[in-house]
Amino acid sequence: MASSYPNKASGSRTPSPRRISTGLLIVTIGALGGCMVGPDFVPPADPPVGRYTSEPLRNPSAADTIRTVHGGSADQSFVSGADVPGQWWTLFRSPALNRLVTEALANNPNLDAAQAALRIAQENVEAQRGTLFPVVTGNGLGSRQKVPGGALQSPLADPNKLFYSLYTPQVTVSFTPDVFGGNRREIESLEAQAENQRFQLEATYLTLTSNVVLAAIQEASLRAQIDATRKVIQAQTDVLNLYNKQLSLGQIAGADVVVQQAALSVSMQLLPPLEKQLAQQRNLLTALVGRLPSEEVSQTFTLASLRLPTKLPVSLPSRLVQQRPDVKAAEANVQQASAAVGVAVANRLPQFNITANGGASAVRIAQLATSAASFYGIVGTVAQPIFDAGTLFRRQRAAEETLNQAQAQYRAVVIGAFQNVADTLRALQSDANAVAAASAAERATGESLGLIRKQYTAGAINSTQVLIAQQSYLSALVTSAGARANQYADTAALFQALGGGWWNRSDVKPAPPSSDPAKFL
Repeated sequence: MASSYPNKASGSRTPSPRRISTGLLIVTIGALGGCMVGPDFVPPADPPVGRYTSEPLRNPSAADTIRTVHGGSADQSFVSGADVPGQWWTLFRSPALNRLVTEALANNPNLDAAQAALRIAQENVEAQRGTLFPVVTGNGLGSRQKVPGGALQSPLADPNKLFYSLYTPQVTVSFTPDVFGGNRREIESLEAQAENQRFQLEATYLTLTSNVVLAAIQEASLRAQIDATRKVIQAQTDVLNLYNKQLSLGQIAGADVVVQQAALSVSMQLLPPLEKQLAQQRNLLTALVGRLPSEEVSQTFTLASLRLPTKLPVSLPSRLVQQRPDVKAAEANVQQASAAVGVAVANRLPQFNITANGGASAVRIAQLATSAASFYGIVGTVAQPIFDAGTLFRRQRAAEETLNQAQAQYRAVVIGAFQNVADTLRALQSDANAVAAASAAERATGESLGLIRKQYTAGAINSTQVLIAQQSYLSALVTSAGARANQYADTAALFQALGGGWWNRSDVKPAPPSSDPAKFL
């Protein structure tokens, strides 16, 4: 269906019936522009649960009053409903760790890439908004032409002239009314993509800060294990020296020296793998802050340099789905899929377009300003798919199934988020018991080893008991360092599982100012 005006040299003051019908068509199309087909997105409801575990939350208080040899208290308590701070890593009270995280946030390339991805998505939204407005195009045509001569008709008044120039400047306005909301649904889809990228950025931010903290804790754990191994090696070396003196005096058999030498060799074998892991951990920390391995960071970490946060905030379950970046990103995917259904439905409905052009055409530039040289035209079109072998229908069905898929994936992400929090809560409850037990074992085996060495020197016991005491002490030292490191790591994991407090800080950098003088073109 189309209506148009013929070219006019001068306008009439009395509207023609065709002009009235075209005007009515434009008004009707504009009125229909308020309708939007497809489902309206409704955010998913919060899970109807009041806690993360099957029983009421229990504080990890088995380590009450326990202070480990690595420094700080091993006792923690949960604060239900408390907010997660935006800079949660500062709760470990380590200036070196704070500086390292700050450097990582400033220089890590993955964070820069996530920022750029968000800006790309935001620019695509603004680009799509342009489809809601008319497109105005100006163009000018200048040509040199030859007319037919002789008895043929010539457009020139002077039959003796065969050549002329023609100048035709004109402006074209094209507008596609969004009658059924297809363009607006496309904008909604792109806005959802931008929202998804925003929470991908928050997830990148949270992952980076968590990885820096966990890498520092792992370095501290490795240093503790290396120190424990070296202590045992030194103790075994002292015993071996004593055995060699006793052997030279004929007080013990050579077999005792061989057994002690074997025990020392086994302990020394444990040191190189730990030192290799420490070197690789230093490389990891250096890479996280955006440096090359040769530019190693200066900060070093020990368990004694970190303090365990004793008051742990635990968000209400009803807030978790609003705090987890992965859940919010999955929610944005659902909205994007919902909008895509609307786009698919709109594509099956009539498509309208209005085009108007006006200008002037003359053989002389000075004549372009006269009313006789002017022309204009308005064309309205509507197109309705009649037969496409079911292509558009199948695309709509595919969009609907994509929405079902996104909704199912959202539910899976929510379940995984609650499981993640529950796992860290369970781990922290067990960590307190493990730290208390490991600290007690470390003290007991250390005291036992000292007594046994004195008894052996006095000749009250044999070398086998000394060897057993040494191995027990080594095992207790390593286990104690590991238990303490696990408690630190699980504490960091809880802050990560609860969303990392991104809502209490601003991670999105503003877009750089545009210097383009014609950004609307």
